[in-house]
Amino acid sequence: MGCGRVGAQLAAMLDEDGHEVTIMDREPYSFRRLPPSFGGTALVGDGTDEDSLRRAGIEQADAFVAVTQGDNRNVMAAQIARHIFHVPKVGCRIYDPLREELYHTLGLETISPTTVGAKLLKDLIEG
Repeated sequence: MGCGRVGAQLAAMLDEDGHEVTIMDREPYSFRRLPPSFGGTALVGDGTDEDSLRRAGIEQADAFVAVTQGDNRNVMAAQIARHIFHVPKVGCRIYDPLREELYHTLGLETISPTTVGAKLLKDLIEG
């Protein structure tokens, strides 16, 4: 869910590796970020809407990733994927490091580019 820079790059990488990929975004214009070689499905929809998720094939999904610009949307979609559709692997991007800690306690697997970036820059200036 989310066809921004990260979502488009991830979808392209998974597609290139031979995975069956469906990428969803609320804005059709976002799909311009996908490479011409993308062989997956680009679907206009809302990843927090159960009907949109069903159209995307979530009931057969092995993994779900939420990488929109909104922490709340990402967490909500991840919770829906995990608890309603029982997707085995669910991940989401969380910008706010304080929220990330809370979501870990809820059992969500998250990545915070804020934390990752800060650690890499700290290593750069200290190392």
